[in-house]
Amino acid sequence: MENDELLKSVTEKAQVWLGTGYDEETRAEVQRMLDAEDKTELIESFYRDLEFGTGGLRGIMGAGCNRMNKYTVASATQGLANYLKETFADLDEIKVAVGHDVRNNSRKFAEIVADVFSANGIKVYLFDSFRPTPELSFAVRELGCQSGVNITASHNPKEYNGYKAYWSDGAQIIAPHDTNIIDHVNKITGIESVKMQGDPSKIEIIGKEIDEKFLAAIKGLSLSPETNAKYGDMKIVYTPIHGTGVELIPASLRNYGFTNIINVPEQDIPSGDFPTVESPNPEVPSAMAMAIAKAKEVGAELIMASDPDADRIGCVIRDDKGEYVLINGNQIVMILLNYIMTRSTELGLLKGNEYIVKTIVTTETIKAIAEANNIKMYDCYTGFKWIASVIRELEGKDRYIGGGEESYGFLAEDFARDKDAVSAISLMAEAAAWAKDKGMNFTQMLQDIYVKYGYSREAGISLVRKGKSGAEEIVAIMKQFRTNPPKQLAGSEITEIKDYADLTIKNGVGEVVGKLNFPTTSNVLQFFTADGTKISVRPSGTEPKIKFYVEVKGEMKSAADYDNAIATAEAKIETIKKDLGI
Repeated sequence: MENDELLKSVTEKAQVWLGTGYDEETRAEVQRMLDAEDKTELIESFYRDLEFGTGGLRGIMGAGCNRMNKYTVASATQGLANYLKETFADLDEIKVAVGHDVRNNSRKFAEIVADVFSANGIKVYLFDSFRPTPELSFAVRELGCQSGVNITASHNPKEYNGYKAYWSDGAQIIAPHDTNIIDHVNKITGIESVKMQGDPSKIEIIGKEIDEKFLAAIKGLSLSPETNAKYGDMKIVYTPIHGTGVELIPASLRNYGFTNIINVPEQDIPSGDFPTVESPNPEVPSAMAMAIAKAKEVGAELIMASDPDADRIGCVIRDDKGEYVLINGNQIVMILLNYIMTRSTELGLLKGNEYIVKTIVTTETIKAIAEANNIKMYDCYTGFKWIASVIRELEGKDRYIGGGEESYGFLAEDFARDKDAVSAISLMAEAAAWAKDKGMNFTQMLQDIYVKYGYSREAGISLVRKGKSGAEEIVAIMKQFRTNPPKQLAGSEITEIKDYADLTIKNGVGEVVGKLNFPTTSNVLQFFTADGTKISVRPSGTEPKIKFYVEVKGEMKSAADYDNAIATAEAKIETIKKDLGI
């Protein structure tokens, strides 16, 4: 009976899309789904409306209210336009910036966004071509906009696209604006309620001048220009993985003084099909394979990559044996924050009001580094909009010097409010030169951090559960962990449970012993053990996954203990995975 009701509901929704307000291509696609004997695609395309998550609107491209297409994009923009006109009714002119990545349909969707905004009397600054996501954030602030939209699905598979909405501070939208926008979108009863006929007089094309300002601001973050010049010929392999970093990241590296930038020609070709990789994600080893091959060919010291919208950074370093090793997102954040804090101390730049930010699933070693440097550290939810929220709260009071998350995102600046591979890659090269000047390579630098602040090893495990049934399974898994939490992991008892869904702290036997000080609730569970292990569990806000973040502690008294510390930690992580049933 339940399935009959679901099919009836999605059929009624789909039939609306056969109306004259939709183009012929869309109507034909919907009719094909309605006529198909297997109704799975119909159900997946219409069983719900796309909603804003931790990364905005994101979904598979295609016809339907649960898909990314010209109509869901236009409806979201109309809802945002209505909310902007209501919120900023006292302004003579409301302004927005619009950008996009290299994905299939991204330019088309960006132009639709510009048309809908302009049709509503809103001034639009539209980038002339694809740009890194952080540059859109920068443009919102630089141009004094009230909002911004970037069309991107970050590192998702090629079938996906997305819609990131930004507020006037250049950060992705959070409560109450996110839910208010959804409310306005839900008030749109049909596509006839959307103004899609653009006003060209309201659309201004932007490009090179914003590039120059953005790159100049990033150059201002440099802490070691003399060292950069000294080691400017250091061999660096960089790949944009067919994405938006192809021009600006090499330009920024050159601004920093690095002249020996070696590209991967096949991956310099912008393409939404990402033809040379299975997944355009720099945290996946296979995505770095061509860059590693190039590095071996030329003897490069450092390999770096950005994802398709150039907000995430991937990094490969050489170990003591000369082998190339992909470091994880926690290590990237550790290296960059350690460099910024240590170098700032050397230069006498710390005044006592500096702070850093990390997400709750990111390594706790960062906290130890901050404490040793007398720098405040704040924890926040997953997603850079929450790091930006901390920056906004402390603006004019304390000085932000960096923040990041385990998912390969880092932000060194406050003139943009989203993770930024352009500045992160520039500073990573600078950190390598700085380490080299001290007689260390990156592996030795990493070992030095672990000896000083304690060894940690992290692992991320994602269980993919697609579609409606998958979403229901993810709900069931979270419920199971809440009602029957583990008592021990790898032989160490659970001493603390943090549940961000109700902001409670419980002891190992489930008694509430405290409250979490966070601005809102979130569907995240954390388990802490007596030996320092931290396990975080959360459904992804942008992908059909439930994610597990495992961090274990180890002992490392000297660099000679490094290999043993890794092996011991890896074995422990495998035991924990079995204990969790993942």
